[in-house]
Amino acid sequence: MTHLRSKRLPKSGRTLATVVGLVAALVLGSVGQANAVAGDPTAAALASSASADRWTDQPHGFASLAGGTTGGAGGKVVTVTDQASLAKYAAAEEPYIIRVSGSVAVEPFGSNIVVTSNKTIIGVGDTGEIVHGELHLNPGTRNVIIRNLTIRDSYVEGDWDGKTQDFDAIQMDSVDHVWIDHNRFTHMGDGLLDIRKDSQYITVSNNQFADHNKALGIGWTDNVKTQITIDHNWFEGTKQRNPSADNCAYAHLYNNYLSAQVADGDPVWTYGNWARGKTRMVIENSYYDGVQHPYQADTTAELVQRGSIVKNVSGRQDAWGAAFDPRKFYRYRLDPAAAVPALVKRFSGPQKQVGDAVTLHVPGEYPTVQAAVDAVPDGNALPVTIAVAPGTYRAKVLIPASKPNILLQGTGRDRSDTVIVFDTPAEYGGSTGSATVRIAANDVTARNLTFSNDFDEAAVELKGEQALAMKTTGDRIVFENTAFLGNQDTLMTESPKLTTVSRVYIRDSYIEGDVDFIYGRATTVIEKSVIRALNRGSTTNNGWITAASTWKDNPYGFLITDSEIVSDAPAGSFHLGRPWHPGGQPDAIAQVLIRNTKLPAAIKGTPWTDMSGFSWRDARFTEYQNYGPGAAVTADRPQMSDEDARTHTIARYLQGTDGWKPYDCR
Repeated sequence: MTHLRSKRLPKSGRTLATVVGLVAALVLGSVGQANAVAGDPTAAALASSASADRWTDQPHGFASLAGGTTGGAGGKVVTVTDQASLAKYAAAEEPYIIRVSGSVAVEPFGSNIVVTSNKTIIGVGDTGEIVHGELHLNPGTRNVIIRNLTIRDSYVEGDWDGKTQDFDAIQMDSVDHVWIDHNRFTHMGDGLLDIRKDSQYITVSNNQFADHNKALGIGWTDNVKTQITIDHNWFEGTKQRNPSADNCAYAHLYNNYLSAQVADGDPVWTYGNWARGKTRMVIENSYYDGVQHPYQADTTAELVQRGSIVKNVSGRQDAWGAAFDPRKFYRYRLDPAAAVPALVKRFSGPQKQVGDAVTLHVPGEYPTVQAAVDAVPDGNALPVTIAVAPGTYRAKVLIPASKPNILLQGTGRDRSDTVIVFDTPAEYGGSTGSATVRIAANDVTARNLTFSNDFDEAAVELKGEQALAMKTTGDRIVFENTAFLGNQDTLMTESPKLTTVSRVYIRDSYIEGDVDFIYGRATTVIEKSVIRALNRGSTTNNGWITAASTWKDNPYGFLITDSEIVSDAPAGSFHLGRPWHPGGQPDAIAQVLIRNTKLPAAIKGTPWTDMSGFSWRDARFTEYQNYGPGAAVTADRPQMSDEDARTHTIARYLQGTDGWKPYDCR
């Protein structure tokens, strides 16, 4: 079986305009960015941030080295809304991706939530927060990601120096591989973030440290072991430890913004960055505004500073020694120092884009697609992306009804790069059992993938040669840039029962087969796609494209629009469809409209036929403004009127009672 590579089908007459417009947009975009770079580095950096991946779920800096930091990858995804659930999953032995939804208040005031190894804790949207409590990583903990949270308000009134209670936002002792990213820390009892006692391979990025005395402390050890990257953080209204780095082997600080420092007249302990002990520190392209002692170093430390901007500052600006070269450890991108305030204000702290979806990587974190599906919680109410790397995955996949809100995403350059395939025919397990992939859940999208059933019907004589590549029964299912490969019954779009309406939207895709290879009772729209009718070697009957079984009270069955049907079968040897009445069900009255679609010579002049004693004339088969060598209108080809065509649009087919508009998300 062969299939066409990714291909959009622009409407006739629009191709040239589309290409010209695209080229013009690209040229103007390049010129605009070049001008911005020349005239305003802040605007240029903000413009480039649109194409930069600032929402990656992969750590960078030192946390990416020595095996990397994956957090709870490979474990189940859970959503917590209360302290008991958060504490349970954070302290579990097995890996978890823990989504914090809403505000979790911790009692007693200032208590610890212990976080063990192999955990990701991430705020949902931009409103997940922990109030009056601390996340605590004990010695030996490793591989932890904490993202997109606000941790706030365990401050003890009158204890500005934090001497009575050790209520940090996050505290870690002797840990390794931790990524702290896109959080907001404010108004705690002691430090906001304490990284202590030989902790290693740490990255602290895109966080906000606000309205506090002691922001970020590193050290509490005589050993020189800690490797830490600190970038794109905003220290606002803090007094000291921005950070204080004690005996760090390597401390790389870049693109941080320090502003509105607490001005209490303290000549020593109000400061910006401090390289203490034997720390080797490199500072690059940061921005200091209204800061006393913006960067300083002990005589035993080494500090290299380059490219930073200081404004309204006083006190020490130390730089001596060679420190180290960060680029010998990892790659990174420096933003212009002048752009840092705007960038950090916009992108630091909790972000809706970060917390809106969790991504599960196959096979990097989960060995199979099914393993990733199994990790999604039952009753899932929040988006989960399953990112499938290029390759051929020979296995069946079931997305059960209990696991909605999944995006199945191939990560290759083309849909043919990522293939999910199996070879079961209906003889072994029935029609449903033959399906390579089954989607029973609602609100599932598949993108940039190929689904195949490569059972060879020509090589084996069986009664049940149906072999599905895909079966859906869920509602609000979307396929974008996908391919469905098979012979008989390639793609079945169904619903849980006859009187239940499920909706499926397919666009920019490819479907191939021979007998009834697009069938079922779901309301299904196929737009801007290629449908290949395979040649079975007959000169008179090579098959049927559709076999709809639409419920009689559902006005909308199959709509194939603005697409192209292709075939190398002999002229006049292929049908558009026939009416399927499963089990002789009289209330399954097929509805199929093919409109504005190019038809090949292989299509018969009488393209609709009877099935199992049911006449095609009793079904709802129509065409509208099709074209091509197979579109000649005959007495046996019902044509929809202009008036009816106005009510048989993509929007009408898919809107249902909830106004679903998947076609708007392009």
